[in-house]
Amino acid sequence: MIAVLGVVIVLLLAVIVWQYQNSRKASNDLRYMHDKLSSIMEEGSHERLLLFSGNLELQSVLIDLNRLLDINHKGSIERVRLEKSMRNMLSNISHDLKTPLTVVLGYIETIQQDEHLPAGERERMMKMIHQKANEVIQLMNKFFDLSKLESGDREIALSRVEAGEVCRRNILSFYDILSAKGSEVEIEIPDEAVYFMGNEEALDRILSNLLSNAISYGDAGSVLGLKLYSDENKVYIEVWDRGKGISEVHQDKVFERLYTLEDSRNRAYQGSGLGLTITKRLTEQMNGTITLVSQPYVRTVFTLTFRRLRF
Repeated sequence: MIAVLGVVIVLLLAVIVWQYQNSRKASNDLRYMHDKLSSIMEEGSHERLLLFSGNLELQSVLIDLNRLLDINHKGSIERVRLEKSMRNMLSNISHDLKTPLTVVLGYIETIQQDEHLPAGERERMMKMIHQKANEVIQLMNKFFDLSKLESGDREIALSRVEAGEVCRRNILSFYDILSAKGSEVEIEIPDEAVYFMGNEEALDRILSNLLSNAISYGDAGSVLGLKLYSDENKVYIEVWDRGKGISEVHQDKVFERLYTLEDSRNRAYQGSGLGLTITKRLTEQMNGTITLVSQPYVRTVFTLTFRRLRF
């Protein structure tokens, strides 16, 4: 009897020691997790919690904490990207507003100081002031439109749109400009109607942005193309040129807010960097996508894709 009692006591002591050791290990593990998390947060490092434990509950906590650290890491990267984008945006805004306003102020000062300015020269300057003031207004309108699109305040009403009619209307609106430049125009629009769920006004603006972009940056290729085609489920609209194109390093950035290529800062290629961003947002609001493929002086093509409607 005494022997049995002794065995029971030994077993109880073993259980107590085992529980104490487990409790101590769990306490050490929790202390490590606390210290490591504090270090990661203070240093802003991208480390993860690495801890081997047989405790299933603790393993679950570790998995969730590492998942949160991953989310925080991605958030940090996004914040850095947004901060860089904001700096670029402020720089571009400053440039795009400063340039026309400087011209306006220069002409105004000339008119004010030169009382004997010829009437013809005064008229020319007044027209330039009017033109530059309109540029500022248009730029501010673009900022306002983009702000509404990104905030979700502007909802586009969707209805059945015949893509061919809109494509013809937009390419015709640029006919005089293309003729003056001596550019060749290649149009591929089927005779039969092609429908998708969209918004005519939004598609007009998208095509206007893409066509004017192709004329400004692709005129070195002396050809501009507009192609509409479809398959069983999708409608595709391509706007292409054979100009200087967009290098691969820039292709994934051209749709970013206020992103501009270096040469767009030159007088021959001035632009706000908002057109393609607005184009993408409008396309997405019509449940479509826009892609870019560019090989300089061979083919640069923007492709719009929408879900096809069959009526």
